[in-house]
Amino acid sequence: MNEQEFEQRADAIFGQIEQALDAASDSEEARDLDYETLPGGVLEIEGVGRGKIVVNRHVANREIWVAAAASGGFHFAWNGADWRDTRSERTLPAYLNELFAQAGVHIELSGLNTV
Repeated sequence: MNEQEFEQRADAIFGQIEQALDAASDSEEARDLDYETLPGGVLEIEGVGRGKIVVNRHVANREIWVAAAASGGFHFAWNGADWRDTRSERTLPAYLNELFAQAGVHIELSGLNTV
């Protein structure tokens, strides 16, 4: 995948994550959830348990990196169909769902269009 294709795919998944966060923001359990998109393609999500989740694009490796205080860091690469963890093969939406669930927040990310 070239850099332009990576950026397009990363933009799409970041936008869909933000839409899911916006949709969940009206719920009682997610009312303290806040996110901010920072320069360089970094998405910081706060109000998730005691820490925050950072979703970052790593252009050089063509990966999306996710870091959470309770779980550590994970790298997701495009496999032609979706974003998969480079070690466990878990999808990016499934992993984010797990992080939110651990904090007691239900946000539906499993239906994200990963193209």
